[in-house]
Amino acid sequence: MRALAPLSAQITFLYCDDLRQSAQFYEQVLGLPLALDQGSCRIYRLPGAAYLGICHAVGRSPQPESIIFTLVTPDVEGWYAHITDAGWQCDHPPRFNETYKILHFFLRDPSGYRIEIQRFAQDPWDQTLSP
Repeated sequence: MRALAPLSAQITFLYCDDLRQSAQFYEQVLGLPLALDQGSCRIYRLPGAAYLGICHAVGRSPQPESIIFTLVTPDVEGWYAHITDAGWQCDHPPRFNETYKILHFFLRDPSGYRIEIQRFAQDPWDQTLSP
């Protein structure tokens, strides 16, 4: 059996009708650093070896309700304040979900994708929060 190189990164791609508006949200509101601008796709760096790609594709967007893009942080309350101060509406203030043992809230990006900001209450959890 041939030895394979290990998987080294992960990219989640979301499609949008207005790349400029989506880029403004992910860059200015969430503060994600741009890793690569491919013209019709912009790829943003997330912690570890994860990336988020936002691509212009009119009419190709999946149903936004079918996707939840979750970002994990120890400062859920701070992110809630930052996002609402930037003028974005959230579904609800941070609250504890007893079933999953998380503190979280939801908001929608300009294309309607559901974004969850959360913190796990249980330790340890196999995560890396390095930039």
